[in-house]
Amino acid sequence: MNQASTHFIAICSDSIGETAEAVVQATLRQFELEDAEIKRYMNVRDEEELTELMEEVARRGGFVAYTLVQPELREVIREEAVRLNIRAVDIMGPMMQAFADTFNDYPKRLPGLLHRLDDTYFRRVEAMEFAVQYDDGKDVSAILKADIILLGVSRISKTPLSMFLAHKGYKTVNYPIVPEMSPPSQVQEVKSGTIIGLTMEPEHLLKIRSERLKVMGLPNEVQYATLERIREEIDYALSLYERLGCPVIDVTDKAIEETAGLITNLLK
Repeated sequence: MNQASTHFIAICSDSIGETAEAVVQATLRQFELEDAEIKRYMNVRDEEELTELMEEVARRGGFVAYTLVQPELREVIREEAVRLNIRAVDIMGPMMQAFADTFNDYPKRLPGLLHRLDDTYFRRVEAMEFAVQYDDGKDVSAILKADIILLGVSRISKTPLSMFLAHKGYKTVNYPIVPEMSPPSQVQEVKSGTIIGLTMEPEHLLKIRSERLKVMGLPNEVQYATLERIREEIDYALSLYERLGCPVIDVTDKAIEETAGLITNLLK
C-alpha cells in the first residue's frame, strides 16, 4: 500500500550520487512540489543493498533515479522495479550505450571516476580557494591572475556566481561597481574575453536590496534601496562595460547555473 505523505525520490549510486541528484533537482524546478524529499543512497555495490533500497521506495510510493556503471547492478534494479511496480530512471545507462554504439568503444565501468583525485579535482580546489580569498574586490592584484573577472553593482549575485564558476575549475574574481569609484587600473590590462559585465532590471534589483535590508533590520528608505539610485548604478555600470568592450549578461530571473553556462560558452 502507498504510505507516502511526501513526494519521495531515491537517488541510487555506486559513487556519491551527485550526478543523479543534479538531474532530479533540475527537474523538480519544473514542478511546484513543496513536500518533495530526496534521499541519497551512496556507494551501493551489491544486490542486497539494492533490494532494501527498492523496497523502501515501494513502501513510500516514490521512484528511484540511479547512476550505476556496473551492468549487473543496473539489471538488478530494473528487475526489482518490475517486481515492486515502481519507476526506476537510469541516468547514465543510455548515455554510456550511445557512446559505445556511436564510437565503437566500451566504458571503464569503474564507480566514482567523476570524483577521482586528478588534475581536474585539484584545479577545482585551487579555484575555490582563489574565489574565497579574493571575493568582492579584496585584492585588485587578483584581477591579473584570474580566469574570469565579474563586474557588477551590489547584490547582483557576483559572489555565488564566482563560487559556482570556481567549482567548475575557473579562478574567478569579482569586483563591485560603484559610480563614486573608478575601477582598478588592472582591469584595463586584462586580456580580451575574460571580463564579464553583469546587469539586472532595476525593479528586480530593488526587490533584492529591499529584502536584504529587511533581513538586516534596516529601514528601506536608505538611498541604497531606491529605484533612482539603482538606475544610476546600472547606467554607470553599462557605460563602463561599453568602454571596456566586455560581454554583458542580464541576470534578471536567471539561475546561477544558467548564467555560468553563458559565461563558459563565451570563454570557449
